[in-house]
Amino acid sequence: MIESSSNSRIKKLQKMMKNARFRRQEQAFVVEGWKMVAEALEHHLVKEIYLSEHAGHEYRRRLAHGELTVPGNDVMVETVSEQCFRAVADTVAPQGILAVVQMPAYDKEKILSSTDSALLCLEDIQDPGNLGTMMRTAEGAGMSALILSKGCVDLFNPKVVRSTMGALFRVPFFVCDDMSTEVELLKKEGFVTYAAHLEAERNFMEEEYSKKAVILIGNEANGLSDAVSEKAERWLKIPMEGKLESLNVAVSAALFMYEVYRSR
Repeated sequence: MIESSSNSRIKKLQKMMKNARFRRQEQAFVVEGWKMVAEALEHHLVKEIYLSEHAGHEYRRRLAHGELTVPGNDVMVETVSEQCFRAVADTVAPQGILAVVQMPAYDKEKILSSTDSALLCLEDIQDPGNLGTMMRTAEGAGMSALILSKGCVDLFNPKVVRSTMGALFRVPFFVCDDMSTEVELLKKEGFVTYAAHLEAERNFMEEEYSKKAVILIGNEANGLSDAVSEKAERWLKIPMEGKLESLNVAVSAALFMYEVYRSR
């Protein structure tokens, strides 16, 4: 059992929690709680499991009852003291289990070649809760994948991971270097590109979205950059009553995604 917070494994966990560059370097991230660990085990992505002293019995019970996929022989399972666990955990009331998980990888070419693909492209989203909510909603609305600009908050930030409620393991995602270039590439792949834009004249509910569709959503404060907006084929707006100037970005994205879902 690990009892010291100065232990090298504990320090590595803390660094992985806080440092996006280190996560990319390791191609791994940390998930907390029974639900998220169960999801990661189901997808065979778990590399290490850490249990607090009092979580061992619950872990064995869940394995015995089939509530957790049995980890492979190459998965390390380690018990740590309650104090050490609290030092690593990012949640206020830790459940006593966390895992180091391999980052999922997806076949982008296969997704883009599908004749009914619907993509959510996000430019420079900054709020972890917004990004996690949009990924979760993307699963509910049946979107094919998310494409994120490199200026977005890190998808593997612990707050984003929690907000996805497991959708992170089920919704394909890709990060692009430049969103305006990405939009051009998607157009060449036969996608119709729709920009959520406050200056648009056309209502987003007036479109059919019957072909391969890309929904472009911009930064919380500034919306889409001019470079990306100019590449979009159609600008669309969400009608609003009262004196509102805009909606929360995750709400806006949800409306667009479910309109795509409804139209199909």
